[in-house]
Formats: sequence, structure tokens, C-alpha cells
Amino acid sequence: MDDADAVSFGTDGWRATREEFTLPRVRLVGRAVAAHLDDGDRAGPVAVGYDARERSREFAEALADVLTAAGRDVRLSDRDCPTPTLAWTVTRECAGGLVITASHNPPEYNGVKFIPTDGAPALPAVTEDIERRLGAVADDPPTVPEGEAGTATDVDMVGPYVEHALDFAGADLSGLSVVYDAMHGSGRGVTDRLLSRAGADVTRLRCDRDPDFGGSAPEPVPERTEQLVGRVTSGEAGLGVVNDGDADRLGIVTPERGFLDPNVLLAVLYEFLLEDDAGDVVRTVSTSSLVDRVAAAHGQAVHETAVGFKWVAEAMAEHDALAGGEESGGFGVTAHLRNKDGVLLALLVAAAASERPLDARVDDLFETHGEVHQDRVSVDCPDDRKPGILDALEEGIGDEVAGTPVEEVNTVDGFKVALADGTWLLVRPSGTEPKMRVYAEATSQERVEELLAAGRDLVAPHV
Repeated sequence: MDDADAVSFGTDGWRATREEFTLPRVRLVGRAVAAHLDDGDRAGPVAVGYDARERSREFAEALADVLTAAGRDVRLSDRDCPTPTLAWTVTRECAGGLVITASHNPPEYNGVKFIPTDGAPALPAVTEDIERRLGAVADDPPTVPEGEAGTATDVDMVGPYVEHALDFAGADLSGLSVVYDAMHGSGRGVTDRLLSRAGADVTRLRCDRDPDFGGSAPEPVPERTEQLVGRVTSGEAGLGVVNDGDADRLGIVTPERGFLDPNVLLAVLYEFLLEDDAGDVVRTVSTSSLVDRVAAAHGQAVHETAVGFKWVAEAMAEHDALAGGEESGGFGVTAHLRNKDGVLLALLVAAAASERPLDARVDDLFETHGEVHQDRVSVDCPDDRKPGILDALEEGIGDEVAGTPVEEVNTVDGFKVALADGTWLLVRPSGTEPKMRVYAEATSQERVEELLAAGRDLVAPHV
């Protein structure tokens, strides 16, 4: 396959297996980004970061080479770094940024994403422009005379970010014990450092670099964080924190509940922020409506978007929202950075827990607003089958699902059905993996399982 044709930006950048993620293709992306910035008259250096995966530093250096050849100065992270620290660095007078990461994907993947000057995820108009340039820059790369080439400089992207985060949160975590799990990723030495600097007593798990992440995907989900859950629920600490591979996502563990549902975490976090501030909240179509009840109780509005934090970030700006989040553990605070940030959010959640245990906050949340349960499953599905599945569902869903009448169908992002008992089921294609995602929400976990089973049954005949 032609290198230009092999690169495609999905939900959040281009990701591919090690065999497909090659140096020539990475260089091609760098050249296309340089051309994009030049044609947009965007002045300033480009920040380049990378995660802890095998060869990520090498790929980042390749980006730096093509960007400097095109006349751009480059600020290259002096270590593998969380994506949010790179994004925040971009907002400090950079024209844009590139980060080598496959985030939570398995170790056999790598990827690259472009972050515009505002630090928010790139919208399709930007990534489509970069994609369109791939073929042209393969034949005619943007370069300048040797004397006008840019310079690449290794910089500390972590230290300044940590100082900013401490000042932004103003948290005093004295007396709080935290177990932090880096999953061998780029949050190590960053999130734990931040929590410790704020006064917490931090115990560290998997805080050594392992490019293979111990042989599994560095995704902050219950089945991959059993040691963390065990340490916290046994009474060893008042809070557990875990980041994914590039630390833009967050998982939280409490002594009584274990791994806390990210949907519940969003509602708790938003309610905590509302104690000292005011503003709307943004959530994706797949995120629980529990946060809607919190917003309504405080006279605030909820803005629903398609799945993908780029849409959340766009709505955060459009509505001057206080915060935004999604069910997979990606949260952002507008005044800090309109992007997912599992590092700063770890500090804010710890601040909430330090003032009052999270379990008590969740108890009050459920007592006031009612309990909501949500879960999702994935169904393996080749990418070329995904559109056909959605068409088949739209044409043949029938009048009921899981024994309950269908009240409303929403096809803004995937296929979502609202049922007469107040529950809902969503089927949508993954933008990063060959899978269909099936989501369900109900007032009990048993009902959620029924809906997920019904969703799998709807998808399976068409895979």
C-alpha cells in the first residue's frame, strides 16, 4: 500500500500496528503538518512529545527532523510524557504539537496525533486537511535552505506543567493516602509527583517503564487494575488512582466501591467543581445522564455531543462550560485545558476525596438523584462491516428491545434507542479499533446486562 494511503486519522489521530506504523509514514505525517501550518500562517515552534512505547522516542525524533527541515523550531520532550502535558505546552505560544502515542491501545500499536495551538483535540477539518496533503508532500516535502532550518531542543514539559497544576488546583492533600498505578506508562513520575507535591502519602504501582505494559493494553478498567483495587479496598489507602498509557484518561478506586464507574465519577467531579464555581457541563451521547441531574439541581445546562473528546472540547468552548467528560474516563476542565487530562483530574479528584471521602460523596449523590448503572461491551468487527451494521439496525430494529417498547431512535452518532422503561441502548463503531461498541444504561446492573446481551444479539448476525 502507498504510504500516503496507509495513513488515516480516526477518532483521535492515526493508530496502527508496529508493522504498519513505519518511519517513512511518520515522516510523511510530519511533513503534512508542516505544510498545514505554513499554509495557515501559523507562526511559532512545534511541540513534540511521545509515550513509553517501543521506538516512540525514535519516531518523535523523526518528526523533529522533518519539521526542522521545513524551517520550524521544535520543542522535543526530554522524556516520554503524558499527552496532556504536551497539549498544555502547545498552548504556551506554540503553533501546534505532535505526540507519538497509541494511548490505551495494546502494546503492538503506536500512533500519532496532531494538537492545534489551543491545546484542544484537532477537529475533522484540520485532520482532513493534513490527510489531503500526504500525497503531495511525499513527492515534494516542505523544506527551506540549510541556513534557514529550524532547531530541535530537548525541553522539560513535565516540570512547568506540575507547577501550573499545583497552582491551578490549590489542593492540600495532607493526611490523604493514595495508591497510584501508572500501568508502566507516561504518568509515572508525573501524576504521582503531583499528588505527592500536594501533600498526599503516595504508594506507587507499576511505575517503571515497560514498553509492552506488562503484556496487556494500558487501559484503566477494572479487569486490568486488580492489584490497585485490592490494595485500596483492603484499607491500605483512602483513594486509588490509575492512568492509561499516555495519562490522558483516569480511573479511580474507592475503599467501599472498588473501581468507580467513570459515569459516576463525572457526576461527583462536576458537583465538587460546582462548590466553588458555576457553569454548564458537556458529555457525550454514550455518557450517563446522571450528571444531567446534578446540573439541573444547580440550575446549569448539559450539552450532549457525539462520541470523541474533540466534540466535547468544541462544546466546552462554544458554551463556556465548566467541564466536560465521557464514559471512558476522559475528563477536562475548561479553565485549564480543553482536552482530556488524567493528571490534573487526578489532583482534583484527590482534592475532593481529601475534603470528604468519595464514597460518602457517591452515597449522597445516589440518595439525592437516584442510582444509575451503565456498562459497555465490544464486539469484534472489521472496519468495512461497520456502516452496514448501522444500516441494518436502522432498517430492522423492530418495536421493542429486551422486551421493552422502543420510544425513540437517535442516529446522530451510531444507533441509540431510548426504551419505555427509561433505559437506553447504544451501538456505535469504534474509531480506533476494529470493533463495535455496545453501551447500555439502566437503574440496575441486572437490567444493564440484559440490554448489553440484546445489543450483542442485534450486532452479531451482521459482523
